[in-house]
Amino acid sequence: MTPTISAKPSLSSAVALLSSARLPTEDLTESHVEHFFFAGPSEQPTGLVGVEIFGGAALLRSLVVAEERRGLGDGQFLLAHVEEYARSKGVRALYLLTTTAEAFFAKRGFSRATRESAPSSIRATREFAGICPASSAFMVKQLQ
Repeated sequence: MTPTISAKPSLSSAVALLSSARLPTEDLTESHVEHFFFAGPSEQPTGLVGVEIFGGAALLRSLVVAEERRGLGDGQFLLAHVEEYARSKGVRALYLLTTTAEAFFAKRGFSRATRESAPSSIRATREFAGICPASSAFMVKQLQ
């Protein structure tokens, strides 16, 4: 069954789900969740994805699916939703950093890029500049 996607999770519920998957939360603010989407009940989402938009470029933030929902397609559905949202906002290139999900994103059209090729707006984010380790895979997908 396809999950229902809703906009703007509460900061506390977003942090709780991200923390349960050991994903970074230290830089998240109320303004970040303006561009986040969630699946499941608002008080306890089962999936979450966000994006930081910088004109024609955006940084995918924290795609996560609760353990009990993994393997059911929720991650793909959340990713497709946020890609469409980013397109509607004029984003042409979607970037991300990952330490554990490179294969997942590669299957969905993302390819590895050098960190040096990142636009300055992406390099200036806290996630890129210091939160994610240098060993993270840096990936990009061109949105049409």
